[in-house]
Amino acid sequence: MADIIARQPDDSSYDEILRELAYARIVQRGLDDSANGRTVSDDDVKRKIESLGK
Repeated sequence: MADIIARQPDDSSYDEILRELAYARIVQRGLDDSANGRTVSDDDVKRKIESLGK
């Protein structure tokens, strides 16, 4: 977190910094999910979307 905050411009708002921190957390969660096999294939997503329209 400290590194992300330190890389922000001096005139960054509190909201901008929070967005950057949230984005970093979301990316890390996605990487963790992928590394642990917690993913959904494109085909599965496509089938789910198609089933919603029926």
